[in-house]
Amino acid sequence: MRTNVPGGIRVLGSHRDGTRVDAGRLAHGEHPEALLARQGWLAESALAADVVDGGALEVSYRVSELSGIRLKEEDVPRDPGVGPDEVGDPYQRVAAYALVTSRHGLLLTQFNDQTHVAGDWGLPGGGLDDGESPIEAVHREVWEETGQRIEVESLLEVQSSHWIGRAPGGVLEDFHAVRIVYRATCPEPRDVVIHDVGGTTADARWVSLDDLGDLRLSHSWHHLPDLVAAAP
Repeated sequence: MRTNVPGGIRVLGSHRDGTRVDAGRLAHGEHPEALLARQGWLAESALAADVVDGGALEVSYRVSELSGIRLKEEDVPRDPGVGPDEVGDPYQRVAAYALVTSRHGLLLTQFNDQTHVAGDWGLPGGGLDDGESPIEAVHREVWEETGQRIEVESLLEVQSSHWIGRAPGGVLEDFHAVRIVYRATCPEPRDVVIHDVGGTTADARWVSLDDLGDLRLSHSWHHLPDLVAAAP
């Protein structure tokens, strides 16, 4: 399996009574919360994500004992035009993003035509480089895509999406996206500058929260208004 985190992803839990949970290695396509649930734990909130010795990414959650119905496995969605018998090349990509606010509003970026969502908007961020921690990646990506220096405050959530579709180059991929999303502020907002020339960013801007509904958000960020409301 191709991945930008060769050491894999381990999922940990911390119970309020001090119990430590090592849920193990995250499988391709699996959500960390589903891995915890299979072992009887409910993920209440994401606590931290960091690269440790050996290159593994450790993602930890505050957990409590799970009661009731376990999460059920769902069929992997396929992009239009992908046949039911087609097999994609497994690819797991870990990326870090930031919900950045300042006195100018919320910082957003627009995808260009190198992607399948050209014209859509989302949070600044991108894939981890080799050996890079999520926090290092989000500082780098925000600077490259917008020219802003930020202060990361806390981990907001960890997303996991799994689908089969064609990459912009035409390769069929069994794609697992793990997105680590931080809350951040920009104490000294400045005019936006896209330093990552040749990347996937078409535009970037500070957006008033009142105008957020006027933008077409990418599928990955359809819940962005809820995320903003949860992170004042």
